[in-house]
Amino acid sequence: MTSPTEAVGAGRFDDASGLKNMQQLIQLRWIAVVGQLVTIEVVYYGFGISLPINLMLAVLAGLTAFNLASLLRWRVPRAVTKTELFVSLLVDVGALTAQLYLSGGVTNPFVFLYLLQVTLGAVLLDAWSVRTMVGITTACFVGLAVFGRPLPLSSDLSHGLSSPYLQGMLICFALNAGLLVVFITRINGNLRERDARLSDLRQRATEEEHIVRMGLLASGAAHELGTPLATLAVILGDWRRMPAFTADAELLQEVGEMQAQVQRCKTIVSGILLSAGEARGESSVKTTICTFLDDLAEEWRTTRNSRVFVYRNLFAPDMPMVSDSALKQMVCNVLDNAIEASPHGVGLDVTHDVAANALTLTVTDAGPGFPREMLAQFGKPYQSSKGRTGGGLGLFLVVNVARTLGGSVVARNRPEGGAVVTITLPLAAITLEEEDEEDHDDDDGN
Repeated sequence: MTSPTEAVGAGRFDDASGLKNMQQLIQLRWIAVVGQLVTIEVVYYGFGISLPINLMLAVLAGLTAFNLASLLRWRVPRAVTKTELFVSLLVDVGALTAQLYLSGGVTNPFVFLYLLQVTLGAVLLDAWSVRTMVGITTACFVGLAVFGRPLPLSSDLSHGLSSPYLQGMLICFALNAGLLVVFITRINGNLRERDARLSDLRQRATEEEHIVRMGLLASGAAHELGTPLATLAVILGDWRRMPAFTADAELLQEVGEMQAQVQRCKTIVSGILLSAGEARGESSVKTTICTFLDDLAEEWRTTRNSRVFVYRNLFAPDMPMVSDSALKQMVCNVLDNAIEASPHGVGLDVTHDVAANALTLTVTDAGPGFPREMLAQFGKPYQSSKGRTGGGLGLFLVVNVARTLGGSVVARNRPEGGAVVTITLPLAAITLEEEDEEDHDDDDGN
């Protein structure tokens, strides 16, 4: 079944491909206009063959006017339907038929240019349009055979290449072959580009399906774990107030540590839930970028067994922001992957990309780096460097949370060894506007 996102995206990519194909037809029509003009001049003045030149130039002027109108219409990007491509090709067939009628009918060696129109139609149009195009061009050929004006041009081929008729056939063949190669190659390039985009879109839809499933799983886990965690929190709170515990400082300290671990379990479950399905959650709190990242780095340093953790916060000026568990979990996931690959050293650099108005988080490690095949599929589910079946979901969630916020995640290997993961988040997605702050302060004052 095609998802709504995939269906909408497929239509958009079809529109882009159709516009490019229409532009190719416009370019081909300009070549036809110039080619017909040169051919008329050569035949009329060079070979001295009598032609209804005024009528032929009138047809050429009409084709030029149509192409100018097409150029103006499609100058602004808009959707192009198969029907519009079909009509455009029909105009070309009509102009070619008129010129052939005025210049010899089927005795004109350029009659085989019909094959160019049919071939383009076979590539660009739907099946019914192609069948219609074949029928129309066949009918035009028959009509030219019956009603065409014969040219005073000898079809005797005994003179070889000196025969004007053979020269015309040779030019027609070269034109057909050359134009077909050039434009079919371009059109196929457009189609391949569309197919590649559709493939990316299908991959995105598959990833979104993974997120939905993981969100359902996380939601179920949150409901299942919420009750026992809440029960433990209540029991530990009761213990903390019992005389037997308050009288023993060591027991009281252990109860406090247990409460902290229970609270951490709640936070982890909430973070997984938010990361799996939403970029912003109910646990959003107001803080600043530097404060949020400083607290995150300190908490991660104290809860992980990293021998060396280098944290550099170069973000300036500090800005108010809304943080939640999803943002925190996203950064921690990258750091956790780094420490698993490199227990002896992990780095986190925070900078302000002024040009892009974005927050940049760069996580480095001194491990073996990412395998080449994983870099090519970075952020895809079940692509893990740890050799575990079903691994790679942490980075998958990181990529999708960043994407939901309008950001990006890029991974690469360092020449000196280790890996670098760069998270870029637009400040507009995480910061508070100054007007919002002033309104909030006014409300507090009232």
